[in-house]
Amino acid sequence: MLFHPPKNPVELKVRHLNEMQKQRREDLMEATQGKAALKQFKKTMAKKAKKALKVKSKKKNADVKQKVFVLDFDGDIKATAVKHLREEISTLISTAEKGDEVVVRLESGGGLVHGYGLAAAQLVRLKDAGLTLTVCVDKVAASGGYMMACVADKVVAAPFAVIGSIGVVSQLPNFHKWLKNHDVDYEMFTAGDYKRTVTVFGENAAEDRAKYQEELEQTHELFKHFVNTYRPSLEVAKVATGEHWYGEDALKLHLIDSLQTSDSYILARMKDNDVYALHSRQKPTLAEKLGLAQAAEATLSVAVDKLPDALARFDLNSRLNILK
Repeated sequence: MLFHPPKNPVELKVRHLNEMQKQRREDLMEATQGKAALKQFKKTMAKKAKKALKVKSKKKNADVKQKVFVLDFDGDIKATAVKHLREEISTLISTAEKGDEVVVRLESGGGLVHGYGLAAAQLVRLKDAGLTLTVCVDKVAASGGYMMACVADKVVAAPFAVIGSIGVVSQLPNFHKWLKNHDVDYEMFTAGDYKRTVTVFGENAAEDRAKYQEELEQTHELFKHFVNTYRPSLEVAKVATGEHWYGEDALKLHLIDSLQTSDSYILARMKDNDVYALHSRQKPTLAEKLGLAQAAEATLSVAVDKLPDALARFDLNSRLNILK
């Protein structure tokens, strides 16, 4: 992340989608119509480009060509993709000009509140920097995914994309009866009345459940307030039931702004604008460069080292609220 260099540095790749599309079109034309047709096509396109440049130069105040940047967010339950999203956004904020557009192709069924809260906050940074934000959803943007999507100036979704589910869920097993049947005592020591309410191993009283339900309701209210802030025209009370809708119904409820796939939206933007796709990834470690065996050994070593911490966090993680 920015200002906090990870052990494995991140590398950023940029692809000019206009050039990629042009090359594919020429490859297809050559394969289907022959080299002569391709040569004539290139000449025609070159003349058109030259003519357009002359027309533009004659205008006293010619409009500056807007740039469009495409980012991808494929969210898991912990929103771990935010690690790369924040890097890409920081790069754009320091490079893009006001008025440029950022298109985020978003796919997520939701997850932990704090993870998706951070991811949504990263998207807010783009708007604060004066950039136009569009979110495209081809398959699903539910719960935490919709928390991110609602920040956008425009939300575009495919006709059968899953949208919505403004709600909160939390669930955990309880082993108290099993422990009691096997004569196993479970003791927990806390300071503070509500340091721990419901637990995995202890006996949960009605008061504990009531307090935990109160915390869930509070989280839900925060979620609804956040959505209402960025989509004030939306009837939040009507859609904040934990339900989800497909694209066409979501459009009627004003959860989204238009029905369109990300592919058709980006192709349309490419007609008059330069479009660039940004993709960041973790640079491969030495173990990964050496081969699968070494990588597997390194992964096993890390897993063994982290096992005690994972067991210690089990009780806490099972209680974390999930946007649903």
